[in-house]
Amino acid sequence: MPRRLLSLLVTVALLGSSVALRRFEDRVLTAQAQAPRWYKGNTHTHTLNSDGDSHPDDVVKWYRSHGYQFVVITDHNVITSVDGLNALHGLDSRFLVIRGEEVTDRFGGKPLHINALAPSRLVTPQGGTSALDVVQRNVQAIRAADAVPHVNHPSFGWALSANELAQVRDLKLFEIFNGHPQVNNEGGGGVPSLEMMWDQILSRGVLLYGLAVDDAHHFKRHDDRTASRPGKGWVFVRADTLSPRAILEALERGEFYSSTGVELNDYVVTDSTITVTVRETAWSKYRIQFIGRGGAVLQETLESPATYRFRGDEGYVRARVLESNGDRAWGQPVMVKSSAD
Repeated sequence: MPRRLLSLLVTVALLGSSVALRRFEDRVLTAQAQAPRWYKGNTHTHTLNSDGDSHPDDVVKWYRSHGYQFVVITDHNVITSVDGLNALHGLDSRFLVIRGEEVTDRFGGKPLHINALAPSRLVTPQGGTSALDVVQRNVQAIRAADAVPHVNHPSFGWALSANELAQVRDLKLFEIFNGHPQVNNEGGGGVPSLEMMWDQILSRGVLLYGLAVDDAHHFKRHDDRTASRPGKGWVFVRADTLSPRAILEALERGEFYSSTGVELNDYVVTDSTITVTVRETAWSKYRIQFIGRGGAVLQETLESPATYRFRGDEGYVRARVLESNGDRAWGQPVMVKSSAD
């Protein structure tokens, strides 16, 4: 074989190998880019466009500078544009501003607020013939605007009961912790806490996922006990990409945990187990609890990682992490079917 032809064949082979290698590397990089990761975010916050005290630009700056990967701006009955905010502060795979609205309605003096996450248009309050009817009508209107609804602070103004929440159709999300100082997270006067309401709803076989939010209004007031400041509650969402669609779809699948300060290295659910791994700090101690029907503590441990194996008679199982200084994290519930079902 002539030397020139041999050289040409070798060159073609090398080029082919190089192309194949690049294609392989591209597939690896694509797989890495699409691997789910945890994104810290807040789905409920306000600007001066409704009743907040700060410009949207300052609000977004606060969340980005404090380690969040996304924030939803949810001003009352108005949509704050986020296009300019993303142009200034957004960054691929690192920070995202999502448009939203807090649809703010009433019935019989009770405040009924439902967030619309990423609506395609403004959702006007729908009204109704009862508190439940108002919530249901607004949830349907939010869905019709291509948005994801979540019910806010059910015990603000003692507006909604667990029984009413359990009857809302086409709803997957509600707040089990809200950082506003006047929303009665802990219940009182015969009204259960939001977490107890969650267990009552789940015990009826209704699957709702629980959000922690800060409901921030005040970024400038620091010495007022009535101020609703940022950084009180948030979610960590496991999603393929940092995009509105990926984040919202993950929320509605329950691919997230909620927190007031505790961080997890992982939260893994299989057909037979839940495993929780806490990101521990030197100054704190932790208790991991697995909770089932009626709010019963099924298992408790001081060790991390902690695994709970389903028996089949729990109704549902969710995880809660209690930190020694009062912070908490809540994993999303899994409905458990008995082997006889």
